[in-house]
Amino acid sequence: KAIFAGRSPFDTPKPPRLMERILQIVGDQDTLVLDSFAGSGTTAHAVLNMNKADGGQRRFILIEMMDYADSITAERVKRVIQGYGEGNKATPGTGGSFSYYELGQPLFTEQGLNEAIEPEKIRRYVWFSETNQPYQKPDNPNQYYLGSHNDTDYYFYYEPGETTALDYDFLATIKKRADCYVIYADCCSLSEEKLAQFNITFKKIPRDIAKF
Repeated sequence: KAIFAGRSPFDTPKPPRLMERILQIVGDQDTLVLDSFAGSGTTAHAVLNMNKADGGQRRFILIEMMDYADSITAERVKRVIQGYGEGNKATPGTGGSFSYYELGQPLFTEQGLNEAIEPEKIRRYVWFSETNQPYQKPDNPNQYYLGSHNDTDYYFYYEPGETTALDYDFLATIKKRADCYVIYADCCSLSEEKLAQFNITFKKIPRDIAKF
């Protein structure tokens, strides 16, 4: 109630001290806590309190499917971090930070890749899944070039509504040399011998994306 100016968003919210006790039993100061039914955000509140108290580096992931995820769940976490209340009832903030995300459209449909999703978002997904690195748009004239990681260059040859092929014409567009290549396309007309000769790993769209 103190966080929301005397108004309780939930009839039976979990008490932070109970969650803190559970975290104490776990013991680890760098644990990752997942709450799939975040509700009013008590789990995050407890994690932030514990980190402030003992200097821990605990992290949390909250999942909430209801429409109050922003107005209540995330809002509470923000106020706990920044502090809330006024005068002699003011509660200092715990410090810390968090990121807020919303689910987008599904990546796949029964027909394959969801063509309603912007190709740039799929590129980001493929790059992170391959390299476990954040995606940064490369400075390269080839629009299908994703980037380079561990001496391997990645290409995502995808056009919504069209069939793309890894063939000699596409290879001619690759000007940047690398030790190895990973190239995504709908199909491949190069033989296994040629792929091996050029150190190319072909990955089929959407089959090999679905394997992540």
